[in-house]
Amino acid sequence: MSLRYRRLIRLLVATILTMTALPAPSRATERSEVPVALTWDLTSLFASDDAWTAARKDLEARVPTLARFKGHLGDSPDTLYAALILQSNLRRSLERLSTYASQLADQDQRVARHIEMRQASQQLQVQMGTVASYIQPELLALGEAKLRALIVNQKRFDPYRPGLDDVLRYAPHTNSAAEERIAAQAGRMAGAGFTVRGLLNNAEMQWPTVTLPSGKSVTLDDAAYTSFRQSADRADRDSVFHAFFRQHQRFQGTYGAALDAAVQAHIFDRDVHSFKTCLEQAMYGDNIPTTVYTHLLQDVHENLPTLHRYLKLRQRMMGLSDLRYEDLYAPIVSKVDLRFTPEQAMEIVLDTVKPLGQSYVDTLKHGFASRWIDWLPSTGKASGAYSTGAYGVHPYQLQNFTGRYDEVSTLAHESGHSMHTYLSDSHQPYPTHGYATFVAEVASTLNENLLFHRMLDKTTDKQTRLYLLGSYLDNLRTTLFRQTLFAEFELKIHDMAEHGESLSGEALSREYLKLVRQYYGHDAGVCKVDDLYGVEWSYIPHFYYDFYVYQYATSIIASTALAKGVREDASSGGKSTAHRDAYLNMLQSGSSKYPVDLLKGAGVDMTTSAPFLAAMKEMNSVMDEMEKLLR
Repeated sequence: MSLRYRRLIRLLVATILTMTALPAPSRATERSEVPVALTWDLTSLFASDDAWTAARKDLEARVPTLARFKGHLGDSPDTLYAALILQSNLRRSLERLSTYASQLADQDQRVARHIEMRQASQQLQVQMGTVASYIQPELLALGEAKLRALIVNQKRFDPYRPGLDDVLRYAPHTNSAAEERIAAQAGRMAGAGFTVRGLLNNAEMQWPTVTLPSGKSVTLDDAAYTSFRQSADRADRDSVFHAFFRQHQRFQGTYGAALDAAVQAHIFDRDVHSFKTCLEQAMYGDNIPTTVYTHLLQDVHENLPTLHRYLKLRQRMMGLSDLRYEDLYAPIVSKVDLRFTPEQAMEIVLDTVKPLGQSYVDTLKHGFASRWIDWLPSTGKASGAYSTGAYGVHPYQLQNFTGRYDEVSTLAHESGHSMHTYLSDSHQPYPTHGYATFVAEVASTLNENLLFHRMLDKTTDKQTRLYLLGSYLDNLRTTLFRQTLFAEFELKIHDMAEHGESLSGEALSREYLKLVRQYYGHDAGVCKVDDLYGVEWSYIPHFYYDFYVYQYATSIIASTALAKGVREDASSGGKSTAHRDAYLNMLQSGSSKYPVDLLKGAGVDMTTSAPFLAAMKEMNSVMDEMEKLLR
């Protein structure tokens, strides 16, 4: 909705068959060893790096032309329209350049040329923001009456009306054109902390190689840690956790300096634009009340007994005398070890999303066949998973797939993002094609919910049902409770910085340890958290995204309610599609409305505790079923 340029940051059958997975490699795989079919095809963005360079030079030449409208936006409707459409076209070109460069860099962050391309696109973004910095102050100077008179009864302005409404809403937080120009130029420094953290973590860190008690030797980069922390062998888990986080602890000073740089950039922007807190500023862009954030923290704290009930159930099912932090990712049912190939994962996800309609299924199937996805972990590749895209092309996904069930869930998750992007781009003009994270994570977690129920409905084996139920609970733990823990930590460190307190690596680890012990019931004997794991914050890149993570929690709360309605429609045999249609309409709406209003239109009011309490009810009902099976 805001005119500010934001990069949208931006995942069984009745008898379970034995499935072959891609084995976790004993050494890191080089990208040249990955089959081409399992890599993404970036030629839809640019045919070559040379084509990208030519487009960059062309855009560099076009950006200064936006300045010709300075001082003339109020001259006539034609002049205003020409300025808006030029700005929109420039942004669209930059989005395509940035997407290509970022994806190249994420393939292998050791390649200096690709890092330079990403940096060049970031510099161009700053240049564009600087040139365009006069637009918002000048529109405000016209006054609301004159601005509305310029666009009244003219349909050509319809795509721009939401953005113009936002300009007026931002009036108390907009400076003079000269001041906004300086603020835009300062954007060159805003991403420094994230860049430093990425280079350290993904390119220059010397990850430890450990020989596990089971005899297996592994190099513990992010992908290997994610894989081996799930080992059924407790001694292996202990070795993996200790070696991985000891290495992080050695560099917590550098990680801390990088995160402090990001927080200081947020504080600078807060002060320049006259917000009371960094939280207020971060949520203002999408017009979300800060009470949604603080109320989430309150709801979670009041329901920590539900989390602790699950943790005690996990301990019981794993047959442990005590539960430790190292045990939280291990299989809850040790005899069920589901493994999948990418092809099998795609088949399952396509079957999962059938309740969303044949068009949804066909589009996603086409994407799978057209190399929208970069599948496998490799040396230098960015960790984690994401979906991205550029308007007028199609979505892309980065995965680090090793074959586990939770990575099938990640595929469903990121495919939700990809289809959200596809549907929004297909139904919205460029100015309103983007969507807020607050609704973005609804699309992803709803697919995870559908996957869980699809797997459960087709599974009769007791152990596998227990495994699936446990996986669903653990998804709630990691997406609702853990992400809220992250959100509370993020709020805490911003509050510390806003009050002049140090954000050294040691201080960050100290504060993080307090929270993680509170959430996991360390003092109550629910789950023991070793002092070392206070440094876990350094492993989480999302802390650089400016109050991003809370939306994972709010989204899984919303999607739990929406998925229930979609499943009810599917079970009606076609008699009702109201819930599905309302949900798909939300996906198609982009940013034509504010996210809280989009969710209300789909049937969920996130300004109340009702959706949260409904999610807790479902969580407890799943535990009831597990305890019944165990009896």
